[in-house]
Amino acid sequence: MRKNIVAGNWKMNNDLAQTEALLSNLKKQTKTSNAEVMVAPTFTNLYHAFEALRTTNIEVVAQNMHFAENGAYTGEISAAMLKSIGIQTVILGHSERREYFNETNPILAKKVNAALEKNMRIIFCFGEELSHRKSGNHEKIVEDQIKNALFHLKAPAFKNIILAYEPVWAIGTGETASPDQAQQMHAFIRKTLANQYGQETANNTSILYGGSVKPDNAQEIFSKPDVDGGLIGGASLNANHFFEIVNAF
Repeated sequence: MRKNIVAGNWKMNNDLAQTEALLSNLKKQTKTSNAEVMVAPTFTNLYHAFEALRTTNIEVVAQNMHFAENGAYTGEISAAMLKSIGIQTVILGHSERREYFNETNPILAKKVNAALEKNMRIIFCFGEELSHRKSGNHEKIVEDQIKNALFHLKAPAFKNIILAYEPVWAIGTGETASPDQAQQMHAFIRKTLANQYGQETANNTSILYGGSVKPDNAQEIFSKPDVDGGLIGGASLNANHFFEIVNAF
């Protein structure tokens, strides 16, 4: 049975003092929904956040990782390093990693393999740009991103994979796909999974929406049958706003 999940991606925000303040505010919140809750601080504050939230039901996850276990990769972090500080889940394939750091589907496939080898969970991101949607190619783009990075896997691997659909044109722009647009794409993604791995795997895989979810639109978006939660950007930097979204389920 798939889970409802709300994950906050803090991106390159918050120094240590700001992180401590946000963590303190998060610990004061009351979670009334049945959603899993995750937050992804920057690398420098991961262990601090893990220790601060250890006794809560909020999981601390990583924003990225390298595909190698160790070696001459200056500035990179491996799955083994993340596991060594208690991190069990990693975000891979975020649109900003694809755009600014040239992460291709073959590179992401290697990262997926490396994370699964360490028995980590993955929040795997993908989505189309505005030009793709306007040209009607949005489903093809999404299908290719999923197939080329994930479809080398066997079905059991999807027990450790959470999908996150990000319409790139709706990230940080204030634009949001309508709830019906989100549902349409999520249903297409689930059908794509079912065609490859069968309906059981498709039904058991959580698919998150990652495009400018806010307290005032979360409930309507999350009410759609194939939307299982959200990957939240800016709104996750405010504890009150984040938990309004969490409690939208």
